[in-house]
Amino acid sequence: MKLPQLPPSTVPEAARALGVSVHTIRAWIAQRRIGYLKLGRSVRIPQAEIDRVLRDAAVPAAPHGAVGTPRRSA
Repeated sequence: MKLPQLPPSTVPEAARALGVSVHTIRAWIAQRRIGYLKLGRSVRIPQAEIDRVLRDAAVPAAPHGAVGTPRRSA
């Protein structure tokens, strides 16, 4: 069974979903760092792009007991 796809988000909606400013989303669009749809004069961000940005920004947890960086001896 295929899950229903969410409609593309507006720039302000995408900014809220990603926790960044509208200016940042517009800069990413200009830099081609995020995919978008251009429908006439309106710009929409597909949910798959929002998910990709979140996935690519994720930093994996350190293995148990490996917290921090090793200290250098003086």
